[in-house]
Amino acid sequence: PLLVHGAATLACLLLLVLITPPYALGVMLCFPLPHRWRRRSVVPWVAGATWLIKHLLRIDYLVLGRENIPDRPSVILSKHQSAWEALCMPPLMPRPLAYVFKRELLSIPFFGWAIGRMDMIHIDRVHRTEALRKVTQQGRRLLGQGVWVIMFPEGTRMARGEKGTYQSSGARLAIDCGVPVIPIAVTSARCWPRKAFVKRPGIVDFSIG
Repeated sequence: PLLVHGAATLACLLLLVLITPPYALGVMLCFPLPHRWRRRSVVPWVAGATWLIKHLLRIDYLVLGRENIPDRPSVILSKHQSAWEALCMPPLMPRPLAYVFKRELLSIPFFGWAIGRMDMIHIDRVHRTEALRKVTQQGRRLLGQGVWVIMFPEGTRMARGEKGTYQSSGARLAIDCGVPVIPIAVTSARCWPRKAFVKRPGIVDFSIG
């Protein structure tokens, strides 16, 4: 089974490497368009990535607590165990999302260049005061446009069963803007362990509080 899972993981990675550059170039070419059109330009890539994860890696998910999603702009604060939740979150939410992410991701060829053209919030975690100001200012604007802001308050991926230090910037943004917080827990490390190359088939519990 380990050999089979490893082959599936390698195939999925190679396919993502093949499809990402053309879509990234398409997103960058959409730069003069309004932000809502740029977000739509990413939809085919997200759909392709989630299809590969589900059908090639055989990683599916079970959503719990969908009735807890409010019908108004919100701040999503999610646990972070793997790249799964970052890739698969957009189709699970009813509104467009803007991620708060570390600035280092912008240097990833194609992928980073593309997300740099999106209307999201990239921060320098070394300069915490400036990062908090940026989250507050840009987050307020995005929420006012009906875009939901998503943050991983632990700041990095944590191994299953471990808990990091929760940062308060997401809660502060929600309080300042008078919007709800949507807490989300995941069990993605069950299938997609932190820092592990081989992914294992299984069901990810996606629990909305």
